[in-house]
Formats: sequence, structure tokens, C-alpha cells
Amino acid sequence: MSNHDSRALFRRILDEARPYWRVYLASVLANVVAAATEPALPALFKMIFDQGFVLREKSLLYVVPAAIIGLFLVRGLANFIGAYSTAWVGNRVVMNLREALYGRILSLPTPFFDNNTVGQMVADVAFNVDQMMRSATTALVSLVKDSLTVLGLILYLLWLNWQLSLIVLAAAPPSIFLIRRLSKRLRGISRNTQKNIGDMAQVLNESLSAHKVVKIFGGEAYEHERFHRIADAARRFEMKRTAAVAGNSPLVELMGALALAIIVTLAVYQAIHGATTLGSFFAFVMAMMLIFAPVKRLIGLNDVLQRGLAASEVVFGMLERAPEPDAGTLALPACRGDIRFEHVSLAYEGKPSPALADIDLHIHPGETVALVGPSGSGKTSLVSLLPRFYHPSSGRILLDGVALEDIRLADLRASIALVSQEVVLFNDSLRANIAYGAQRGASDEEIRAACEAAHAWEFIAMLPEGLDTPVGENGTRLSGGQRQRVAIARALLKDAPILILDEATSALDTASERHVQAALETLMQGRTTIVIAHRLSTIEKADRIVVLQGGRIVEVGSHRELIAQGGAYAHLHRLQFHEPAHA
Repeated sequence: MSNHDSRALFRRILDEARPYWRVYLASVLANVVAAATEPALPALFKMIFDQGFVLREKSLLYVVPAAIIGLFLVRGLANFIGAYSTAWVGNRVVMNLREALYGRILSLPTPFFDNNTVGQMVADVAFNVDQMMRSATTALVSLVKDSLTVLGLILYLLWLNWQLSLIVLAAAPPSIFLIRRLSKRLRGISRNTQKNIGDMAQVLNESLSAHKVVKIFGGEAYEHERFHRIADAARRFEMKRTAAVAGNSPLVELMGALALAIIVTLAVYQAIHGATTLGSFFAFVMAMMLIFAPVKRLIGLNDVLQRGLAASEVVFGMLERAPEPDAGTLALPACRGDIRFEHVSLAYEGKPSPALADIDLHIHPGETVALVGPSGSGKTSLVSLLPRFYHPSSGRILLDGVALEDIRLADLRASIALVSQEVVLFNDSLRANIAYGAQRGASDEEIRAACEAAHAWEFIAMLPEGLDTPVGENGTRLSGGQRQRVAIARALLKDAPILILDEATSALDTASERHVQAALETLMQGRTTIVIAHRLSTIEKADRIVVLQGGRIVEVGSHRELIAQGGAYAHLHRLQFHEPAHA
């Protein structure tokens, strides 16, 4: 990355802190005061040596202790104000950026989540934002403070003895050259480190979430080896960074030592010829030694800056991603649920063949339509088009005679409820999971009515905490049937005119399935319902059954009609129920 790009990134980072400029200014001013106290210390010792040890002035017995205490009081207060205000601004901006980044990620289209890992997104929000803001707050303020400290000490050195000061300044150009070379190396290492953190988060997320599969299939050694490779890569990246930083510091110190050796020799020569005093020499050496600490911090600060700039590339890149397209302007005040697919095709990026091809289907208001077919036939792809998780490659979809793309996204999705085989529950109470999202203001009476209709109240009422019972991560404290009934209660509470059921009973035992099926029948009443079914026994009562093969509709009809035709549906039915083929 060019210096111009780095400056642009840094200006953009600073823009995030602009709303808090008053606190930020207080931090900078406090650090300026702290930096100004640095040259005061050698000046004080010059006075002690020249007026106390040489001239033996008695007034110094009172002046010096008061000056030392006052100096360190001012310095301590300035350092506290600088550190606290810097942390306040930094943490505030980190919070704002994390919220903005999280909001942007939530707004991104479904294909983004198909092509990116959750681990990397977690790393971006949790790690990269923090790294980025270190360079804008802590690093920048430290840069100001240490730079002013070095500048103040150099000016004091020039005032004391300009000839010796020129030797100190001669060490600056090679030091700057080394720092510039170090910057390029650190930026590349930081990019690799950030990617590695995302990979590590992904492996941890996968293996810990699937710990039962890992244990039952004896995958501990494999997962350990997978994690070891990533952890070892992190170690190697960190050692490269450490070597780059640590290797640069001794070189700068060596140049400082050479300058010091020359200075001491010349100072002794000046003292012999009466050109300097003991106090001036001691103050000069002390001031020069005080320069080393801020210079070392400035060199180390380069590492923080490069990490922050590398992280900012990722964070700003994510913030610049376009959210889900929503050009719709029409509302749906009273959706009837009339759905029409007109010559709809869908091709996923990078896939050799289309997922859907020339789909023509009209679903009437209140009708229940089941989608059946082998795996990969396009059932899930078809229903995913309805809430605009994906967009057709060609053709169009109409809802109540209006093109989906013309409807506001929020209104469209408010008209659709979903119950799937893989129930998603959040690590919160039953109440929060049922009255979720736009329904979070529902009353207890409304929630209980939905639970009773979903056949869920019978087990919720038996829980000690009732609706306030925590469900655990993804509902681990509930059985499969209970989780399904909670999901159905959530859909009932939403009361949407369109319902999508994605194999909502396939993973249940007979007793649980009976409860869930009864709840589903209640849920489906008066709604346009699309059912994705693998178990054909659950959709025999559907108004129509649509059979998909290879992304195309091959049959449409009722259960009885399709069995009589003896085609693809009848073949699937025989396979599931082991029926002999008709002669």
C-alpha cells in the first residue's frame, strides 16, 4: 500500500473520533503538558549542580524539593488526564464502529454469508476494530506526546550546546530509514495475522459447536491437529513481527551509543578548555538519555500503527460493502398471499448448472402447496426467492399482482413466517424467543395464546420459570419437539399471511410429531402455505403437490392425482413406503 493510501486510511480513522474532538483535544493538551515537563528535569539538575554543588547557594535547600514535587505532581496529573481521556475516546469509537460493522454485516445479502466464514466476521468485529482504533487514539496521542518530548529535549540540547547536539541529530536519518523499511514489513505481517485470527475463530466455532459429532466419531485428534496448524501459524507470524521490531531497536540504540561516545569525548575536551560546566554537561547527558525512551516508544508505535492500518483496510472494506438491494417503494397493507412465479430461473455464482430453470407456478391465497423432489432438485432455492434471500437470474415473482422487487423489503418479509427443520433459538428466555424481533412488544396473553395454539404451553407451564426459562445455546435445554413447538409459537405470534414450512417434523419421534403436526395444522389455517417435504406422508392433504427434478417442475397435482399418474411422485412414494410397482 502506498503512503498516500496509508494517509487516507489514517484520516478516515481520525474521522471516526471527530465527534469527540473536545475530549480528544484534552488528551492531546494533557500529553503536551506531560511532554513539556521532560526538559524541565535536566534543567533542574543543571541548576542543582551549578548553583548547589559549585556555588553552594543555600536557597536551593527549599527551592529544589518544592520544584521536584511540583514537577512530578503536574506530570502525574497530565499523564492521568491524557491516559483517561484517550481511553474514553478510544472505547467510545470502538463501540460505535463495532455497532456500525455489526449492523452492516446484518444488512448484507445472503450470498455474502454463503461465501464468508462466521469466524472471520467475528474476528472483524471483536479484534480488527480494536486494532484499528489503537492507531487512532492511543497510538496517535502517544505519537504526539513522544514527538513533542523528543522535540523539546532536542531544543533544550541545542540551547545547552549546539555543537554536541548536531551529533545527536546526525543519528536521525539512518533511524528514519530503518523505521520506513520496518513499516512495510509490519503491514504485511499484520494482514496475515488478521486472516489467521479469523481462521482460528472459525475452527473454534465449528469444532466447539459440533462437539458431540467430534466426540462420537473420534475427531479430537483431527481437530487438535487442525487447530495446531493455525495456532502454529499465529506463533510464526508473531515471531516474525517480534523479530522485525526487536531487530530494529538495537540498531537504533547502537547509533545512539556511537553518538553518546562521541559526545562524551567532545564534552570532556570542552570541559578541559573551560567551554562547558559540570551542570551543563550533566544536564546534556541526562537530556540525551531521556530522548532514548520516547524514541524507542516511537519505534514500537510503528508496529501498532501498521496493525491498525492493516485492520482498517478490512473494517472499512466491510463497511463499504453494499447492503441488500431494496429499491422497492410499495407497502403491503393487506397481503392476501397470491404468489405467482413467471418463467423464473436461478443460477448461483460459481455453479455449473442453474438451481432453477423456467419455473411457472401460481399459488392461490390460502392454498397449501407442497414441494417434493430429490435432494438438489431446487425446493429450498425456490422458497428462498420469496423473501428475496436471492434474486432470480431471469423471470419475475409477483405477490398479490405486484413484482417482489417493487415491494419494500421490510413489508415483504413482515408478510412471511418460517418454520424449518433446523430450528434457530437464541440463548435467551422462551419469552424472548417467541416474541422475537418485531413481535417483542407482545403481551403475555398474546404469547400464551400462541403457545397454546402451538401445543407448547403444556410443557412451558410445567417449567419453574415458565416463559422466563432460559433455553440455552440454540435451545439445548429443550427437546427436539419442544424446540419445534417454540418455533411454531413464534410463527403463530407473527400471524403472517404467508407461511413457509421447511420439513418441520422430519427429525421428531412419533409422539412429538403428533403434537407438532397438530400445531402446524392450526398454524396453516387461512394462510398461503408452501411446504418443503421429504416425508411424503406429511403432505398428502396438501391442496397441490409440485414435483421438482433438476430445478424444473415435472408434475403438479393432488396426492391422489399424482399417484394415479404413476410418474415421478408415484415413484418417490413407492420408494418411501416400499410399495410394489403397479402392473
